[in-house]
Amino acid sequence: MASVASPVTFKEFCPLYYLLNAIPTKIQKGFRSVVVYLTALDTNGDYIAVGSSIGMLYLYCRHLNQMKKYNFEGKCESITFVKLLSCFDDLVAVGTASGRVAVFQLVSSLPGRNKQLRRFDVAGIHKSSITALAWSPNGMKLFSGDDRGKIVYSALDLDQGICNSSLVLEEPSSIVQLDYNQKVLLVSTLQRTLLFYTEEKSVKQVGTQPRK
Repeated sequence: MASVASPVTFKEFCPLYYLLNAIPTKIQKGFRSVVVYLTALDTNGDYIAVGSSIGMLYLYCRHLNQMKKYNFEGKCESITFVKLLSCFDDLVAVGTASGRVAVFQLVSSLPGRNKQLRRFDVAGIHKSSITALAWSPNGMKLFSGDDRGKIVYSALDLDQGICNSSLVLEEPSSIVQLDYNQKVLLVSTLQRTLLFYTEEKSVKQVGTQPRK
């Protein structure tokens, strides 16, 4: 007997004007008009996160059809990477061109969830542009990589409001991708791909030949 084929859903792809229209194309800084470029993007079922060249993170809630804005204090610099996570709380990690990394714990209307916006900073370790971010599924671990090959592990205690960070790995070339699962961090650089076992702090290279 022939199996019944599952139904096919057709989708139409079109520009997200409702999102783009909520982001300014220019801002005024003193007497200068500064063009706003969109520099980073991440999405999940709840949010669309867009980083910009003016250091502003635009976070669009897909359920409420609302746009919110978050920024770093001090110097206005380009956001280079954003990474969303939905676990018990909604989290978004943001990296910048100078190596700043911040985590925003978002406000939720659901009972028992976070009721006040909180920010955690990964300070003083990265000195160059952030090129990759990876969460653990429970939101207690964040890994960040930069274009000089440094990978930083940040342990977050959301209940206590604490973020402790340390350098765990340093590669000779830029980090291009990070992914974490079950105590293993997948790292891709411009030269190679490796598995970093976080408990043993050991490295296993994938393949033998360097990338050209």
